[in-house]
Amino acid sequence: MSVENPYEQLGIPENATFDEIQTARNRLTQEYSNDPKRQEAIETAYDAILMERLRMRQEGRIRVPEGIRFAEQRFSQAPPSPPPISVKQPPAWLQNFLDTPSRADVLWTTGAFLVLAGLSVYYASFALALGVFASLYFLSRKERKLGRSVLLSLAGLSFGLVLWGVFASLLTTQINSLPLTGDTLAAWISFLILWLVSSFLR
Repeated sequence: MSVENPYEQLGIPENATFDEIQTARNRLTQEYSNDPKRQEAIETAYDAILMERLRMRQEGRIRVPEGIRFAEQRFSQAPPSPPPISVKQPPAWLQNFLDTPSRADVLWTTGAFLVLAGLSVYYASFALALGVFASLYFLSRKERKLGRSVLLSLAGLSFGLVLWGVFASLLTTQINSLPLTGDTLAAWISFLILWLVSSFLR
């Protein structure tokens, strides 16, 4: 092997690629695994070629592929963000009826229906009528639509009474043992429905 020319020492042309240089070095290292002097000469030639290639690259005499030159930029880019999670929105007609009340509004409706629930222990029918008017007031205060407020209040009352009828037929013996009358329990269930309607609908 010639000491002067590291390419000749590795048995490769001067325009060899990095992969060819690496392959030649590995092949020769394996071939002369029992000869430390030859291995040292191979490593010296390999280092000399790498240093020469580095110097040529710095001087701009070797054109480096774009993928290698800007590899650090590719890896430093942030990973792509995952696609946004789509939250299924309720239909438009339902959005027209739903409301997001403030805390104060919920407290007002809750307080009013709790007072009416207490009153219904003594005057169930009167308290129930007041509950419908309270629901009507709270609903019409939101958007000033009296017709819709009347319909929603009456629908809430009807649903509450139907719900009470279902409970009463299923739990007849348990209801008879309670200290409250059936009218009071019916009013309480209706007040719960009217509270939901007047708080969360418009």
